[in-house]
Amino acid sequence: MTSTMTQPAQQTQVPIPVPPRVITTKDLLYLKDALSWELDAFKKFHFFAGQAVNPQIKQALDKAGQMHQQHYQKLLTHLQVDNNTAMANLPKPQQTQQNLQ
Repeated sequence: MTSTMTQPAQQTQVPIPVPPRVITTKDLLYLKDALSWELDAFKKFHFFAGQAVNPQIKQALDKAGQMHQQHYQKLLTHLQVDNNTAMANLPKPQQTQQNLQ
């Protein structure tokens, strides 16, 4: 008896062009972690750039630090939403069930 193994079909994920308008508690925890990592990376690169003697290394460290600072700023923009209003505009589970009936 021979069995053939089929490989699962590849699942492709389409990137979301616009972030969701509502931030869940789990999303908020992820964003807080990411903000912390970006800020920490920025501070470290800034510190090491200040210690560097070689101008090319100093420039590379400054550039990397600026990239992390930009990432930090971008993440902050995702937190500047009126989450209460966005949550109020979402359909309630009961409303969804009633619409199905």
